[in-house]
Amino acid sequence: MGITLQHIREAADAIRGSVMATPCLHSRTLSDITGAEIYLKFENLQFTASFKDRGALNKLLSLDAEQRKAGVVAASAGNHAQGVAYHACRLGIPAVIVMPCHTPNVKVENTRAFGAEIVLSGESFDEAMACAVKLAAQRGLQLIHAYDDEKIIIGQGTIGLEMLAAYPDLDVLVVPIGGGGLISGMAIAAKGIKPQIEIIGVEAERFPSMSCAVQNRKPVFGLSTIAEGIAVKEPGKLTVPIVRELVDDIVLVDEGDFEQAIVMLLEIEKTVVEGAGAAALAAVLKHRARFQGKKTGLVLSGGNIDPLMLASIIERGMARSGRLTRLSVEIRDLPGALAKVAACLALANANIVEVFHQRTFTHLPAQAAVLEFVIQTRNHEHIAEIINALRAEGFEAQQRDSA
Repeated sequence: MGITLQHIREAADAIRGSVMATPCLHSRTLSDITGAEIYLKFENLQFTASFKDRGALNKLLSLDAEQRKAGVVAASAGNHAQGVAYHACRLGIPAVIVMPCHTPNVKVENTRAFGAEIVLSGESFDEAMACAVKLAAQRGLQLIHAYDDEKIIIGQGTIGLEMLAAYPDLDVLVVPIGGGGLISGMAIAAKGIKPQIEIIGVEAERFPSMSCAVQNRKPVFGLSTIAEGIAVKEPGKLTVPIVRELVDDIVLVDEGDFEQAIVMLLEIEKTVVEGAGAAALAAVLKHRARFQGKKTGLVLSGGNIDPLMLASIIERGMARSGRLTRLSVEIRDLPGALAKVAACLALANANIVEVFHQRTFTHLPAQAAVLEFVIQTRNHEHIAEIINALRAEGFEAQQRDSA
């Protein structure tokens, strides 16, 4: 049908009251850090913690009575799954959700809690999608595609309407890209309202499917990414032409960029995002010069992250920033040696988290040992002070490789 700004405005009316108009707020601290004027769209605050609510509901509302009765099937790494399952349950539509086998447990259980039938199949989204297509044919279900569907694209575009309604003077929107449904809808909405606005897409370096598609290059994929929500190998047939026409650029970010952005959003904004949800901030942190001085809108697209993964990312972030480190200290293997080292660390204001007394697996003489510490510190300068303090007391100390 050819998606227009009017279609997106109609969708906004249709989903109003059933999907949250999430906050879009200026971040003074992130603006100071990045040199851009940062405005955050908190789509992680949707009921299912993702922007996918919008497109899923818009698509479900378009089904006729016979299609609703037969039921729907969707394939998703989790966020689209939860959006479809939740709104299908609200509307009384039976739903089957196919998820890759290694989808984080929090996403699987949250989807199951909405009453959907869960099928775990395949190692990737693409393999799960193949299973969903097969189930749709076998059981007469209506397939709800995660991104390659005009109704889905239109629903996601309502985010662009809300951001420009809140801040009409935005210069650029930074949007995560998986299959392209979100950025396609937002680009149509934003360019329709403000043709001169810049649209920047963000992909994981390990899954550059859209950037390669628009440049007619063959992509090379990694095995995995913490941004599994945008780990898509085949972008949409509908979305590629839209992105090629309306998106100004696509930038790539790596795993460390995602982790840094997750930790910063948690510490500074007190908000939890998943890997894909951190992609926009990761892009601004990595490519600061291109956003310098611009009023930049970032979409925090989702917050469904496994708690154990989040805990690991926090610890790795602390290690990178010098607030958590590992030290090895050589000592004579005599009574009281450990106590002397601990006292020295205490005087240097280092808090011991873990300690391991290694006697056996070392090349030191038989009467020597190695103490391996994990300690909490203030920063990298503090670590250097601690090592110097230990050496001043006659202990050979060195920092071990950090995360």
